[in-house]
Amino acid sequence: MNIAGNRRALRTGALALAVGLVLLAGCKRDADSAAPAPADSAATASPGTVETPAAAEAPVELRDVIENTPQAVIGISYPQDVNRYPGLAKALSDYAAAARAELQQAVDGLGNDKPTMPYELSLSFEKVLDTPQLVVISADGSRYTGGAHGEPLVARFVWLPEQQQMLTADKLIADAKGWDVVSDYVADQLKERVATRLSSEDMEPGQLQESLRSASRMIADGTDASADNFSQFQPLTDAAGHINAVRFVFPPYQVGPYSDGTQTVDVPASVLAPHVAPAYAGLFAKG
Repeated sequence: MNIAGNRRALRTGALALAVGLVLLAGCKRDADSAAPAPADSAATASPGTVETPAAAEAPVELRDVIENTPQAVIGISYPQDVNRYPGLAKALSDYAAAARAELQQAVDGLGNDKPTMPYELSLSFEKVLDTPQLVVISADGSRYTGGAHGEPLVARFVWLPEQQQMLTADKLIADAKGWDVVSDYVADQLKERVATRLSSEDMEPGQLQESLRSASRMIADGTDASADNFSQFQPLTDAAGHINAVRFVFPPYQVGPYSDGTQTVDVPASVLAPHVAPAYAGLFAKG
């Protein structure tokens, strides 16, 4: 082969090699583009396999409230150290917020009018018991939105620090038989109390009997054997911190007229203990 032929053969071989390299590079690019990109494991996991941690609920910081406007006056006070129990603090905050919301609804209904007397919300939270096993807060006050008198606000909060939860009536006594016993005991105490009071008043026999019947009907309705009727209560403890009685609290209108105010009945542990849920039996005094 002559020199020219050799040059042509070299040029042809080089051209073929270059074309091959280009085609190979193109094939690699196509393969790279077709392959799926590496995926984030959380994004590609099947639904339900990746759990997002729930955001921690911010603790409630309770502060006393004093507000005074031409339409409404608001006063709310809390125990100083209740913030160390976040769950309890939230329950108090929720109760106060609901009371304020109802007052605000009445104020909004006034429009631009000014009431003859300012609407009012007065609410006081007080610690009535503080032991390692039990913290009890009372809430007492009233909400005035017109009329002859305010609406009473009565509530009790029983907190179990060790369990970090609220003790409610339906948890304390979980069976119907227990509520039958509580209902009978409380109703008898209230009827005896009203009979003693009415008999001391100067009434005609017929009027006395009618007043007793009316009071008995109201007591029967307000102490029917259900946890709802006994939802407001506070434990009473002995020197060792064990519950020796439970004071059930009844706001005005539940077991008597408004003029009778808030009424209470203390039920001894000896009556309650046989019907207390096993989880809370240890809180009660023995014997």
